[in-house]
Amino acid sequence: MYLNYYGLVDNPFSIAPNPDYLFMSTRHKQALAHLTFGLNETGGFVMLTGEVGTGKTTVSRKLMQELGDDTQMAVILNPTLSALELLATVCDELGIRYQAESASLKTFTDKILAKLASNHENGINTVLLIDEAQHLLPEVLEQLRLLTNLETNTEKLLKVVLIGQPELQQLLRRNELRQLAQRVTARYHLLPLTQQEVAQYVEHRWTVAGGVASCFNKSALSELFTISGGIPRVINLLCDRALSLGYSLQKPFVNYQIIVSASFQVLGDEIVVQRQQQYWRPIYIGVFITAVVLGAIAAGYAGGLHA
Repeated sequence: MYLNYYGLVDNPFSIAPNPDYLFMSTRHKQALAHLTFGLNETGGFVMLTGEVGTGKTTVSRKLMQELGDDTQMAVILNPTLSALELLATVCDELGIRYQAESASLKTFTDKILAKLASNHENGINTVLLIDEAQHLLPEVLEQLRLLTNLETNTEKLLKVVLIGQPELQQLLRRNELRQLAQRVTARYHLLPLTQQEVAQYVEHRWTVAGGVASCFNKSALSELFTISGGIPRVINLLCDRALSLGYSLQKPFVNYQIIVSASFQVLGDEIVVQRQQQYWRPIYIGVFITAVVLGAIAAGYAGGLHA
């Protein structure tokens, strides 16, 4: 609705994980580099964690784009599966035929191992990527570890990429999963964007969508960082609603007031106020401490004069 008004050819703030819109902040570059490095190593697992909405899935999509034709990838987006269901899904993703009525853990495992060996003989790497991996059951993770046991003298024949929320880190600290945890050759925790990166993020997505110059002014970007906490998905939601409001008000620029109004609509009153207070609290404390120190210095100086 607002695209023509603001001179855009595409929605710049869709929450769909489109790799074309991936803003490669320093942290996103590091995350992608860690995944790429891990897949080139000899170990079986690499792991990317981060809070909800920080861009983990988008980074993984970018990774899939960059893998060459010599890689066959199996992707599991719904990991709430039993061990048997997970192996069946892996077979489906790798194009392995099986008879469902006679399927068992051994049948699936044998077929998958045969496929891994065949791929290796033909110069094809095999990668299994699991999103929302914090939902995996411990026994399913153990089954994955067993799949990575097939190896040559120099490398594992199956590389597994685990993408998940911070709970995944806690899951891998469990005693029964210590063998798997020791096989994670690269891990990275993706943090939210900084205030400077939020402004760069908005400008980047605006440019990709065909915009000439972003209509978000400095005060709007500052408040956007305060309320979003630097989380890309929240930034997208707020910016999209702010542009709709700006269009309805026929405003050529998005300012502080429009961002605040959009945030109340998207997040609700309590969340917005809470995030604003969290941002300003350390500033208030800093001002208070400074005032106390200056007061003490002034009192000491005055006491010296009287002496």
